[in-house]
Amino acid sequence: MKYGESAFDILYLLFAVIGGCIILKRVKGKPGKYMGAATLVLGCGDAFHLVPRVMNYFTDSDMTAPLGIGKLVTSITMTVFYVLMYFVWLEYYNETENRIVTAAIWNLAAVRTVLCMFPQNGWIENSSGMAWGIIRNVPFVILGCIICVLFFRNRGEDRVFRPLWIYILLSFAFYIPVAVAAGIVPMLGMLMLPKTVCYVLMIISFLRSGSEE
Repeated sequence: MKYGESAFDILYLLFAVIGGCIILKRVKGKPGKYMGAATLVLGCGDAFHLVPRVMNYFTDSDMTAPLGIGKLVTSITMTVFYVLMYFVWLEYYNETENRIVTAAIWNLAAVRTVLCMFPQNGWIENSSGMAWGIIRNVPFVILGCIICVLFFRNRGEDRVFRPLWIYILLSFAFYIPVAVAAGIVPMLGMLMLPKTVCYVLMIISFLRSGSEE
């Protein structure tokens, strides 16, 4: 199990970082910059959690604090990822910016980030309770729902991005049980694997958007 999961995590991180660099180089204009930045933020942010997780399998060192802090960093970078996804949507579909939606995106991201910083999350001890797992994820889920709806609205306008809203929806469906109750039911942590697959599919969509220009 540890070898399979570790190999999957390492390959995913390499794919995300290399893919982000390729997207920045290949996809032209602002959409490419936002897609590349989002991919790099995702990969680099996840590294803070996945690298200590892999090391935990193969070392005798106490990785409790690195794992917990890694989850904090990943929680924030995932939030940044979906903010960037909003700008991907704006630029890719040449949409006119709605100030109310933009304000909602930034405010939800800010609230989510602030909630993640509270000591009650127990990051250092890597022992977040269910209550704070719910509290810090409420604005994040709302943010994700907005992004999902936006891409759903434009699903018929582009073949490459047509399934993107499904990947976003599924990523949250797999993530929420882990974020809320994995501390109580550790087996729920396995849902992070299909969640990661959803992110891989998003990155592939970004790469395809560049190859079809």
